[in-house]
Amino acid sequence: MAEVVSKADRYLEASVRQNTSKSYAAALSHFEVTWGGFLPTTTESVVRYIAEYADQLALSTLKQRLAALANWHQSNGFPDPTKAPKVRQLLKGIRALHPVQQKQAAPLPLLQLEKAVAHLEGEIVEARATDNMAALLKATRDIALLTIGFWRGFRGDELSRLTIENTHAERYVGIRFYLGSSKGDRQNIGREYKTPSLSMLCPVEAYLNWVEAAGLTRGGVFRGIDRWGNISDRPLVAHSLIPLLRDTLERCGLPSQIYSAHSIRRGFATWAASSGWDIKTLMEYVGWSDMKSALRYVEPAQQFGGLIRKLEG
Repeated sequence: MAEVVSKADRYLEASVRQNTSKSYAAALSHFEVTWGGFLPTTTESVVRYIAEYADQLALSTLKQRLAALANWHQSNGFPDPTKAPKVRQLLKGIRALHPVQQKQAAPLPLLQLEKAVAHLEGEIVEARATDNMAALLKATRDIALLTIGFWRGFRGDELSRLTIENTHAERYVGIRFYLGSSKGDRQNIGREYKTPSLSMLCPVEAYLNWVEAAGLTRGGVFRGIDRWGNISDRPLVAHSLIPLLRDTLERCGLPSQIYSAHSIRRGFATWAASSGWDIKTLMEYVGWSDMKSALRYVEPAQQFGGLIRKLEG
């Protein structure tokens, strides 16, 4: 019986994403330890807790705190105090008194991508001439990261979860990635992402160059590299991609602080919109489930046309 319970617990834990589990745990700790609340709690306590931090935390953070409290109560068989009308009214009042403009990462334009890759290719030539293995590996990896991230419109967490075992590339043909889950895949069905070989800024060529130079045969595609050229056994974590991207762009002499990992995704979406992709095609290609999500990533000036121009025709 204990073994059955243990297996059930593992499946239940797997139903909640790792990042979500961590954020929920931190939120519950804040409620209990920092604020001094008790679980299970009441609607009145929830209202007082949220009101206490309404002028200190972003509305999205407050909603995440509520989601953690709701999840705890539902999982443990208690009535959910966050679903009361009073809580909804409180959020409405906070939104009215503390309006915040949603921050978005600047899109990385195709022109900037071209400049970055050209500079990194120059770094590779120089690294070969000076026998600098660390510099060669970093530049080769960064070209793959930028081109794959751009042409597939991947999120940072998706780039960090790509594996050699679930990636199949054929030079001059195309590349296929498989991810068992993603932010938009709530049922964990998994999805295959395909990208063709391109004549310029090719993600297929970049991927093959990287795994061959690094000698990778299994595990995460993108890894850390130390100053001596040693490659980490572990994949890059999603939050490390922002400083890595900014460092890469700075080395290339490009603006860096305005960009984040989402800049690559936004850059592709903006390019696709300006190239005539219709909204439905863009949503299917990138993996957005609703139009609102898609439009958040596209520059307002871009208009969707009826014609669809896909990569390399």
